[in-house]
Amino acid sequence: MRFIKETKSICPECLRVLDATIFEENGKVYIKKECPEHGFFQDVYWSDYGQYLRAEEFRCDGDGLNNPRTKTVNDCPYDCGICPQHKSHTALAIIDVTNRCNLKCPICFANAAATGYVYEPTKEEIRSMLENLRKNDPVPAIALQFSGGEPTVRNDLFELIRMAEELGFRHVEVNTNGVRLAQSVDYCKGLKQAGMGSVYLQFDGLTSEVYKFTRGIDLLDVKMKAIENCRKAGIQSIVLVVTLIKGVNDNQLGDIIQFAVQNFDVIRCVNVQPVSLCGRLPQEEREKMRITIPDFMRLVEEQTNGKIKVSDFYPVPTVVPVSKAVGALKDKHYRVHSTPTLRHGNIHLR
Repeated sequence: MRFIKETKSICPECLRVLDATIFEENGKVYIKKECPEHGFFQDVYWSDYGQYLRAEEFRCDGDGLNNPRTKTVNDCPYDCGICPQHKSHTALAIIDVTNRCNLKCPICFANAAATGYVYEPTKEEIRSMLENLRKNDPVPAIALQFSGGEPTVRNDLFELIRMAEELGFRHVEVNTNGVRLAQSVDYCKGLKQAGMGSVYLQFDGLTSEVYKFTRGIDLLDVKMKAIENCRKAGIQSIVLVVTLIKGVNDNQLGDIIQFAVQNFDVIRCVNVQPVSLCGRLPQEEREKMRITIPDFMRLVEEQTNGKIKVSDFYPVPTVVPVSKAVGALKDKHYRVHSTPTLRHGNIHLR
């Protein structure tokens, strides 16, 4: 075992803040912690120690905000929102406009169908959230995602998009399962006319079996129809969002990328998010399903026959020197968004 660093984590049972250790063993990076009440926990943090070190070379803490919204009273994570300890500004603001949904996905991390209540902020409450984001100092939020639940179940989504644009958001995207988009070209046109910039489309694979596992229903035709309706509506920016699960769709990454290339007129990016395994899942079950960013990178290289290599992926702070150089040239101070390592796998099509 090779010690890397100490950090903080929480107990998945009682949510108590615990001391945690990140360490390397047999080429993998693990995190371990122990709760005095609920015992010992350990899990894979990064599946490739070499790639972890490579990403860490780009680590850069940001400067945070001049106007944090909370005070430090109980320490992290209890004072979040944005607290004085927060090192990032808001790069992409995400507002859950509802927890209602028109699907009941088995892997939904929001578990929208099981909350037992409806969360749906009013238009006025959402305006207040947007105004709050625009007051961030010195970097007002300019990119926004409406999410949920399923945001298209709201009848006033077009109004929310227009409101965001009026308040100064330059990019507004909608995170959707595509069901409503597949039903109507006119609805897709309405999104575009309201000012939506991108569709953030849930897209787990290219076979029916994948969707039956991840979403509990075959949605393949729905996804294809949603993409086609966006094309007919003149929408030219779709992001395919893949929830990656070991043994379910990890063998389809190459095919998904090829599909995106073939539909480059409307698809601009593939965003891959390894499934979030949280809560009281037994360790044996977690190990069966756990897949991390290095696994994704390796699989992409294998399934594209080396056209996209592991070495082609870089963490977000790679751009920090460029941002600082542009700031110096323009005599402006650009705040750095603190992101130490890759959390999602993004493949941008150019």
